[in-house]
Parts: sequence; structure tokens; C-alpha cells
Amino acid sequence: MVLAAGLGTRLRPITFELPKPMVPLLDRPALAHTVDLLHRHGVDRIVANLHYFPDTIRGYFGDELEYSLEEELLGTAGGVRKARDFFGDEPFLVISGDALTDLDVTRLLERHRETGGVATLCVTEVTDTSQYGVVLHDKDGRITGFQEKPDPAEALSTLANCGMYLFSPEIFDYFPDADFVDFAHDVFPRLLEHDVPFHIHQLDGEYWNDVGSIDELRNGTFDALTGALRLESVPDAGPEAVVVGEGSSLEAAELVEGPVWVGKDVTVEAGVRLQGPVVVGDGAVVGRGSALKRSIVLPGTTIQPDTILIEAITGQTGIVGAMRPRAETRVGSGRA
Repeated sequence: MVLAAGLGTRLRPITFELPKPMVPLLDRPALAHTVDLLHRHGVDRIVANLHYFPDTIRGYFGDELEYSLEEELLGTAGGVRKARDFFGDEPFLVISGDALTDLDVTRLLERHRETGGVATLCVTEVTDTSQYGVVLHDKDGRITGFQEKPDPAEALSTLANCGMYLFSPEIFDYFPDADFVDFAHDVFPRLLEHDVPFHIHQLDGEYWNDVGSIDELRNGTFDALTGALRLESVPDAGPEAVVVGEGSSLEAAELVEGPVWVGKDVTVEAGVRLQGPVVVGDGAVVGRGSALKRSIVLPGTTIQPDTILIEAITGQTGIVGAMRPRAETRVGSGRA
């Protein structure tokens, strides 16, 4: 299940016109990268919970996903419980629809089966614990407690909860009798209270970033461009990469310093200077004499001539309509 119902308030003003999982990252929405990852690991039955701009997600993915509409938000766990019948009697994965990751889903499932617990939580090392909920555990990886965004000087762990979970169906036995239920605040404390075994799965060289803010969107986009986040859709990623999509050209540009990613059907006019990392989305126009440095141009955006952009994310309304259709990016349709 991909969690796709949130409001994305920290990504405003982008999320004034689209839901957070549909925020563009290179050639497709963030959620599409997650769905592609699941497909590569043989996960073909995927349900998404919807609430904010639900038709935007349904319109893009069509029957590739199944959907669970929440008229009122039910929380991370409440939304999963609403879709309970979808999962059957097998272990199931819950992952944030706006997570950027190259998680080895197969290895996570192996870990879950080896430990025999009711839940397995993905964790990763962080330096600033004040931004994350951190997970405490014993020498065998069994979870013993949590700290919510502790000051680094007071943190008892540096392992952040990534919000990616593998559950056995028994997890529903520990949900409180309420409509709104959150995993971190409601379900996991009950597992500890009832001495139910659940364990960590520490990411090993795998990337994770929750695209929950403007800074995280910028960082995740640049990490995909440089190859820190491994995406099958960007096989030529690298620190000096220059990737130019179909129908686009950099011949008129005066300066191009990688890494630079230019999408499909982009117009780059004469005298433009691009100093990477720079990402220019599908259908964009970069006007004559403009200079861009460490910036992201969202799909369908027109940059007026002689514009200077530094450390910017710029766009205009109509972002979803400017993105290439899912049929062009879906796994098995060929690289974009």
C-alpha cells in the first residue's frame, strides 16, 4: 500500500494545485518512482489511499493501482485498516507515496520472515535526530522503544524511522478502536505494551528521503540527477552528467556545466547558461540569455529571457498537464 492521502502543507505553494505524491521528480511524479520500484521487485498489486486531489492520482495511474478513498483523513494506520480486505493473509508492505528510495524490497521481506515478528520497520542512520522519530532496539534488532525528534545531545539512537513497514496480518489485532489511527502514536506503543516482537531493518547503502518539504524536494531531485538515488529511469546519472530528453537540444546554450537534466520537448534558447545541478522539466522554455544555477524548472514552465535563477524551484500552474503520460514512463515501456 502506498500512502497518498496527505495534504502536503510543507510543499506549498506547489501542493495548492496537486497532491504531494504527484510532485514532479525529473520525468515523472515522485509516486511513480515508488510504484516502479515495487514493480521491479515483483509487486503488482498496489493500493493507494486518496483524499487530497484524488482525481489527479487516479487520472494519472488509471487501473495500474487500486484505490481507497478517505472522505476524512484516517491517519497512517487508519487508512491501512480501511484497505484491510485488499491484503489477504500474506505479509504486506506499507510505504509513503512521496518517499524517494531505492529500497531492496526483496531483502526487506526476507528480513521480516527471518525475525518472525509482526512488523518490520525500515530505519536509517541520521546525523540530526531532531528532524526524525528515532528507534531503539536490542542487540538482535528487536524494537524496545522510540524517541520523537530528540535533541542530538539527548538522543538514545541515531536510527530514524523511514515510514516503510512490512506487516503480517496480525498487526490489525493491535489497532485501537478509533477511526483515526497513527502507527507511531497508536499502534507501535501497543506492540511494546503487549510485548509483541517487532524488529528493525536497517538500510544498507540504500537511499531514503521523504519529499515532505521544499528543501527535501530539491535534495531528492539533485540526488537522483547525480546518482546518489539510483533510479532505473536515469541510467546516465552522475556528478557531471548531462542528460537531454527527446525533442530537446542544448546546442544554442552558451554554457552547460553538469550535472544537468533536460526533459522532453524543452526549448533552450540562445545564450542560456546552465550551471548544475540544474533540472528543466518536460515542455519548459528557457528564454534567451537566462542563467540558471542549482535550480529546478518544473514541467511546462516558461522562463522569460534574461532571467537569473539561483537556488530556485520555479513553475506555473498546469504542472500535471505538462508531465508526460504514465504510458511513456511505466516500467516495460522503455526508458524515457
